Amino acid sequence: MPRGKHRRPRSNQLTRRVVAAGTGGAALTLPLLGATQATAAPSQSAPAAAQSVPQAAQPAKSLTYTVTKGDSLYRIADKYDVSGGWKQLYKDNRAAVGDDPKLIRPGLKLKVKTAKTDAAKKTATKSSAPAKPAAKPAGGVAKATQASAKTYADNLDGWIREALDIMAQKGIPGSYDGIYRNIMRESSGNPQAINNWDSNAAKGTPSKGLLQTIDPTFQAYHVDGTSWDPYDPVANITAACNYAADRYGSIDNVNGPY
Repeated sequence: MPRGKHRRPRSNQLTRRVVAAGTGGAALTLPLLGATQATAAPSQSAPAAAQSVPQAAQPAKSLTYTVTKGDSLYRIADKYDVSGGWKQLYKDNRAAVGDDPKLIRPGLKLKVKTAKTDAAKKTATKSSAPAKPAAKPAGGVAKATQASAKTYADNLDGWIREALDIMAQKGIPGSYDGIYRNIMRESSGNPQAINNWDSNAAKGTPSKGLLQTIDPTFQAYHVDGTSWDPYDPVANITAACNYAADRYGSIDNVNGPY
């Protein structure tokens, strides 16, 4: 059997590395905040003591979260900005979750430590902050600066678009539709998906991530400049598309298990 993953009809037996409460979807998108608001100079008439008093840091808040179908520790930690991510969330709730962080059941009560403020206030802060004017570089430097400043949404659409830009730089063929179609068949858009039941899993190399690559294939077709974590969405997409290009000509030519 070739070293790429060749497996499986879609099955509800698909599990996640950090997921178990139902099938997953694209990860949640969180607003990105930047320190773009200038600090006004203190008024000369203001008392010196008042100017020197530092603002107290916001302590982390605790709340009780009830797991619902489709939840994962990754998504919950992402939603509430848990410091330390899903691993810290699991550590704080290991007694309730058990030994397998992928298995969280609907109705389970989790203690969540979040520093996240009210979502409306967070959005308002972002929208009200004045945009920092960008310096206008001369000549061809302008395009390079704009390209390096390009950002992508932290969701399935953003992951695919970032992967396509990297693939274009590396000469790896593939289209948005071809990648999206295969992702939805392989993982339903869950970057933490893992297959623990097919022949690859039986050999100790389960298929992982958005496009369900096994570790040997991921490592052999890893694209420079991306993460070495097979669960990283962009790294998983680019490696899988690199493999598909080598074996099938393009990910666009893949219409089933590959």
